[in-house]
Amino acid sequence: MDGNRKIIEKGSIEIEDKKIKRVGKFRGDKNPEKVIDASGKIVMPGLICSHTHSYGMLLRATPLKIGPPTDLMQILQRVWWPIDEAMVQSDAYASALIACLEFIKTGTTCFADTYSGSNSIGRSLDRISSAIGESGLRAFIGFEATERHTRAEGARGMQENVRFLKRTLKKKRSRVRGLVSIHASFTVSDELLRHARRVSRRFNAPITIHASEGQVDPQHNLQKYGKRAVERLHDVGILSSNTVLAHCVHVNEDELSIMKKTEAKVAHNPMSNMLNGVGVAPVPKMLEKEISVGLGNDGYIFDGFENLRSAYLIHKANARDPRVITPYQALEMATINGAKLYGLEDKLGSIETGKLADLIIINPDSLPTPLRRKNVVEHIVNSVRGCDVETVIVDGRLLMREKRVITLDEEEVVKMSKKSAEKIWKKLGAIKR
Repeated sequence: MDGNRKIIEKGSIEIEDKKIKRVGKFRGDKNPEKVIDASGKIVMPGLICSHTHSYGMLLRATPLKIGPPTDLMQILQRVWWPIDEAMVQSDAYASALIACLEFIKTGTTCFADTYSGSNSIGRSLDRISSAIGESGLRAFIGFEATERHTRAEGARGMQENVRFLKRTLKKKRSRVRGLVSIHASFTVSDELLRHARRVSRRFNAPITIHASEGQVDPQHNLQKYGKRAVERLHDVGILSSNTVLAHCVHVNEDELSIMKKTEAKVAHNPMSNMLNGVGVAPVPKMLEKEISVGLGNDGYIFDGFENLRSAYLIHKANARDPRVITPYQALEMATINGAKLYGLEDKLGSIETGKLADLIIINPDSLPTPLRRKNVVEHIVNSVRGCDVETVIVDGRLLMREKRVITLDEEEVVKMSKKSAEKIWKKLGAIKR
């Protein structure tokens, strides 16, 4: 995934001090500390998830006793907001651990995570950071500030972001960094948006917000402000090259032009959008305008290859044109473009000399047809599954080898996750106490 999209057959990668020292066709040092024989396998950059909610793992298959939601607002009111309020800090830690475990097992090495627990704000990001640190993965994390109850709630959420950003500044080589997170424009005031902008500039931190995911966002902004969602965000001054807009399903041409002009970026969540029935984001138009688009899961399916394949397919169906979204464009969203969203394209997203050694190795034994240099990208997009990932390396450190996770006790993490989920399900009335 370098600038020339080079694919090297029978090549080698040399890693030293967390970075890629050499890549190409060469014989390595005579006495290396460790050698991994990846003959006949696919070595590629680790996938990058541009937008997730790790606590969404605890919602998997929840038997909620509710009327089926008919739109995004009802999904938020009946599903997401109740779980937000049920979460405590131990749940934040457990959900982050199980999310990291699933990311490792399916080849995602870096992710951007936003947490929203109105009753567990204080130091919640520290617990999530601890889980990520134990896993060995790389991440940006932030507390999702919202004013859906009170203005004070939004202030507390932003205070947690500021506190964590101060902490991460002291750890310059940390794999876990802070970001400024806001829920959505229909749950926050202009004052909170401006505060978020000041915090982002103060710490030079990415700022992320759900934008035009469902119809409620543009409708709310038009009724209250006489502007569409992206127009309002622009007028408040929150859009810049350091801004990541999640979803952007219901944006028009004028808003796309604003995004292009301000260099705002997009985290595309195709599987979540399908689940919630919100529509299909105009990603082909974004790519035509050279707007940077990464790939996220929005807390739904954590297998990056499933999300990659969905991004590859959904726009073909929507446009009724099989030429829409090429295999390379899909793969770029999951790798180098994901790095661009968070200003890391000089460090991550491709296998190049000097970049951080975040790599995955895929075993092609399950592929139905031969693997060749000329079809490897097509195989990644059409055939490879998360369970085909064999080895995961972050910062030159092995996190998984031959499908055995090294950094986490898988049995203990799953046990902890089930315990937290059961406790939350009881609070939500999904199962008996």
